[in-house]
Amino acid sequence: MKIVIAGGHGQIARRLGQLLAARGDSVVGIVRNPGHGSDLQADGTEPVVCDLERASCDDVAAILSGADAVVFAAGAGPGSGVARKHTVDHQAAVLLADAALRAGVRRYVMVSTRGAGSPLPAQADDIWAAYVHAKTAADNHVMAQDLDWTVLRPAALTNEPGTGTVRLTAERSIGEVTRDDVAQVLVALLDTPATAGLVLELAEGPDPVDKAVSHAVETRTGQPEQHR
Repeated sequence: MKIVIAGGHGQIARRLGQLLAARGDSVVGIVRNPGHGSDLQADGTEPVVCDLERASCDDVAAILSGADAVVFAAGAGPGSGVARKHTVDHQAAVLLADAALRAGVRRYVMVSTRGAGSPLPAQADDIWAAYVHAKTAADNHVMAQDLDWTVLRPAALTNEPGTGTVRLTAERSIGEVTRDDVAQVLVALLDTPATAGLVLELAEGPDPVDKAVSHAVETRTGQPEQHR
């Protein structure tokens, strides 16, 4: 497959790019900073410089041309303020969805967050609230489009080595999950067209990744999943 990853230099995105490139997929990573290109090239990912906060839909659609799938893994980052939660975590995801439609790329996998789509806890600070609101709005926009979307909402992220086992359900994620395991789950979602239309919550758990994805599909459809 040819897969375009928005936010290509992010920690999850780089892990995902490495996994996809290692098995022979063609991977394009959209980055804002030209200085990040060498890191992506070392991963086996082709870097394309594009600022999703300023690009037009046509600009992004041109990058997506010929792709089989897009993954939104961009984020304003923990040091950013409320304004960039809106312009990156919400608006950039909307832009990518609109560009995918224009480019004829139906498969869209969204890396969302725990808490999206749910009421905020009373103790949430302004930055976290803005982030969750932005991700919720982005998820809702993507889910309203004529796309084969999957929304993945990971629990709190860690940089511990991946375990290869997770919990993947429709219930709100709690606890933690490694970025390694998130990347593995994203590969499995890309390989499983029947996950289109699912909102999945991800945390550490007992099930091997492929089994967890299969169970998520069977829970909804009652039928075994079909891999690409």
